[in-house]
Amino acid sequence: MDHPELQSRPPSPLVEAVDERFAGHGVRLVLKRDDLVHPELPGNKWRKLAPNLRAALEAGHDRLVTFGGAYSNHLRATAAAGRLLGLRTVGIVRGDELAGRPLNDSLARCAADGMRLHFASRSRYRAKADPQALAALLDEAGAGGAYVVPEGGSNALALAGCAELGRELHGVTDVAAVACGTGGTLAGLAAGLAPGQRALGVPVLAGGFLSAQIRSLQTEAYGGPVGDWSLAEDFHHGGYARVPAALESFAAGFASRHGFPVERIYVAKLLWALTALTETGAFPPGTTVTAIITGRP
Repeated sequence: MDHPELQSRPPSPLVEAVDERFAGHGVRLVLKRDDLVHPELPGNKWRKLAPNLRAALEAGHDRLVTFGGAYSNHLRATAAAGRLLGLRTVGIVRGDELAGRPLNDSLARCAADGMRLHFASRSRYRAKADPQALAALLDEAGAGGAYVVPEGGSNALALAGCAELGRELHGVTDVAAVACGTGGTLAGLAAGLAPGQRALGVPVLAGGFLSAQIRSLQTEAYGGPVGDWSLAEDFHHGGYARVPAALESFAAGFASRHGFPVERIYVAKLLWALTALTETGAFPPGTTVTAIITGRP
């Protein structure tokens, strides 16, 4: 039987957001409050992690290892999941220059939840796609034999969890929009949507690598591309974890206007992008756009 933390949960709430920046263009904005789906593993983190955690437990693993940057929501979620399930966790963090420095709030939360942190050089971290380099990195981190959850939690198992998010939006929206880090949420979301609906991803990292990554994930999970999806590039505001003053002001204003806390690294960039796209006529009048709120500050 599933651990209680891994059992199916009710669909996350849908909240209409009355906002003249959208309504003035004939666009209806709906918020999918996926940040409320689990008290400690919000939104896409629970949807992506739950299938992987279930597989780890079924295979008899008692340790997880995963990867992320210094401000990774995924690392925090994996650490919290390990605490909830009684699994030991190891986080391989990008950037060996961080070793020996005081932990930022995000990594301190990981450590408080029992995650052992290993700081890898950026070159070693980038090379982890190579199986031999990955094995050496895991050995260096003392994580050989642990269940490996990929960076961002994105793999074929994760896509199955995120497809349920798409199914929850059947008959609700024309466009389902989500911020993207590693692309797994968008890849699964698109697969779960109904014909006539489309998924829109807003990358929060610069680099233009996500299209190929999403196609690869869908091929691994489904044998080829699935669903109608596209990316809105150039809304990363300088790169991951960059929150310039204009974005900070926008997020604070949106939070005040709509009465919920806006997470800055992913959600603020998503909402900014949808506002800008609406104002430039990217969505025809009569379109319902759903912004998937994937996390909390």
